[in-house]
Amino acid sequence: MAKRLETNVPGDFYVNTNCIDCDQCRQIAPASFSAVRGMSAVTTQPRDEQERRLAQYALLSCPTGAIGSESNDGLQEAMSDFPLLVDENIYFNGFTAKNSYGASSYLLVHPEGNWLIDSPRYLPQLVEKFEAMGGIRYIFLTHQDDVADAARYAEKFGAERIIHEWELQAQPGAEHVIHGTEAVEWSPEFRIIPQPGHTRGHLVLLYQGRYLFTGDHLAWDRDTQDLDAFEDFCWYSWAEQGRSMQRLAEESFEWVLPGHGDRKQLPAAEMQARMAQLVQRMEVPS
Repeated sequence: MAKRLETNVPGDFYVNTNCIDCDQCRQIAPASFSAVRGMSAVTTQPRDEQERRLAQYALLSCPTGAIGSESNDGLQEAMSDFPLLVDENIYFNGFTAKNSYGASSYLLVHPEGNWLIDSPRYLPQLVEKFEAMGGIRYIFLTHQDDVADAARYAEKFGAERIIHEWELQAQPGAEHVIHGTEAVEWSPEFRIIPQPGHTRGHLVLLYQGRYLFTGDHLAWDRDTQDLDAFEDFCWYSWAEQGRSMQRLAEESFEWVLPGHGDRKQLPAAEMQARMAQLVQRMEVPS
């Protein structure tokens, strides 16, 4: 039986011992949740309706059910808000999966068919929302860690999954397999870029030259207030990840939309400058 952590302040919302420190709640509701002793905790109870709604989004998005509330008032309404708008036609799905360690996934609504980037938990509520928003044509899988319930969504919507050959063991029935390390011009708006490092077959997706879906390759670090990659969570090759980042730094984009870590929008020129600085910090071997 999960227990309420002593690190929570008294009040309605709390984190229990099921927490796996995935960081989702701190991304969604940073005014209420903080990192304490290797887990998350409620360090400030919501002070208004907006903060309460964000705390409810965090509760619903937690992959392990580690967030509780003494009152469920408004929780159904909060659930109906998902997926949450990020920018223009891009949405954050919430409802993260334990087997992807709470990774963020996204829905990209497009007139030629919607894209699911990585996968949330399979939930009837999300299925209904996805149906109402036009279904799913493609499921883009950045790498093997974050496939979650992609196969179930693919079966439900008849969607076509895209994954790299070196990650195929995680989704052996995938309909489209990317090979090698050269970028693929999927269509005029979609560019698939292999970025080996975190895993051997990691992919990122660049949409409209503005939005970069980065999986676990690249994220915004709220502590340093800068772009970052995570050497402690690099499962294949840090040197290779650095070389991949060097190639990625030549691309132009404004948004970083990661699986783990914070999202960030910057002017393209500033993003490129920060990418160049990140490559320097990673000490990429020649």
